[in-house]
Amino acid sequence: MIIESFQNEKIKHITKLLTDNRFRKKADVFVVEGQQENERALKYSFEPVEFYICDTIFKGKHPSGKTHLVTDKVYEKIAYRGTSEGIIGIFKTKECHLKGFTPKKDSTVIIVEGVEKPGNLGAILRSCEAFGIDALIVADGKTDFYNPNVIRSSVGCLFGMEIFQAENSEVYEFLQVNQFNIYTTIMDETSDDLYKRDFTLRSAVVFGTEHSGLSDFWIGKGMNTLIPMSGSIDSLNLSNAVAITCYETLKQKKS
Repeated sequence: MIIESFQNEKIKHITKLLTDNRFRKKADVFVVEGQQENERALKYSFEPVEFYICDTIFKGKHPSGKTHLVTDKVYEKIAYRGTSEGIIGIFKTKECHLKGFTPKKDSTVIIVEGVEKPGNLGAILRSCEAFGIDALIVADGKTDFYNPNVIRSSVGCLFGMEIFQAENSEVYEFLQVNQFNIYTTIMDETSDDLYKRDFTLRSAVVFGTEHSGLSDFWIGKGMNTLIPMSGSIDSLNLSNAVAITCYETLKQKKS
């Protein structure tokens, strides 16, 4: 049976999952749009609940599991990207507790404190995955990993990453216990260039928000580090700064 009505209870349900974060969190599920993103979620063993597929758009093989067929108009209503790719999946969330992470001898982790914008978090995830960062830790986070905008902007990179969320104090304790070199992105007279830091050792780079930087909590808890710049501005977009840092860590490890 093909779902044709916007008033269908299943369409009302998925619409609420997409528009009401509290409802989605209470249900312990998240929504994935697009063929590549759904394939990555399945590849990395996320458990599917059900799929909504528009066969006039979708060109891939139907995934195994519960599937609802919908018309073009219904799909356009529930899809953020309109008629793109023709598949939306609902998956169960996974726990993101820091205690589940065992770092390697040369692990590099990126820590972002207080990140608020889902699009920024998604872009950061994409850079971390692309350049082989071992984990992304969100300290005192204000956005949800499973927000549809995070998944969309990360192009599904969320699923292949080790990601964790914890309070500042828990993050700092974890770094100390596991003997990480901590690099804080605070600009002062003690700061040294990013390229002079040794990322072949176990390392953590801590970033603050774009509008206020790192909080006072991190003052004195790491080696202040900056990206050398020659222009007239003294800072970069958060996701760009993270991308440059991730690339530097990969370059050092490959050389």
